[in-house]
Amino acid sequence: MNPSQDDESAVREALRFAHRGSGAGDAHPSDADVPIGAAVFDADGRLLAGARNAREALGDPTAHAEVLALRAAAAEHGDGWRLTGCTLAVTVEPCTMCAGALVLARVDRVVFGAWEPRTGAAGSLWDVVRDRRLNHRPEVIGGVLETECSALLDEFFAAHRGDAG
Repeated sequence: MNPSQDDESAVREALRFAHRGSGAGDAHPSDADVPIGAAVFDADGRLLAGARNAREALGDPTAHAEVLALRAAAAEHGDGWRLTGCTLAVTVEPCTMCAGALVLARVDRVVFGAWEPRTGAAGSLWDVVRDRRLNHRPEVIGGVLETECSALLDEFFAAHRGDAG
């Protein structure tokens, strides 16, 4: 399935969150946090919330960008915890925790940039989001702006390994 212009715009917004901060009150994200960004849009394409990975900054193993964005979007959306009709855009394929969270939140669509063959749970290593045993299976579109999303991760890990420059 080919991504739409809206999908590319959504992933660009997630990239902005990855670059700028956690969106969770952290104006200066930890340099140790992997720069992954997520954004949640309602059915009309309005941005509800976004976040950056903040596990190190918050000392919270669940502070992945997707989880932080889903929490904030649920508060904004007005249907309790249900994000029916919403799209989650993220710079990297969700892990099993995040995939489970977006399924349980009833997100309709997940759009992501870089594939993650080591931990991805939206088609790479696992396919949690489309498991036929679940009663909710969102549409999945991967590889949107993959080059830009992968480059952000490559730069981060090169700098942390000391081979940047």
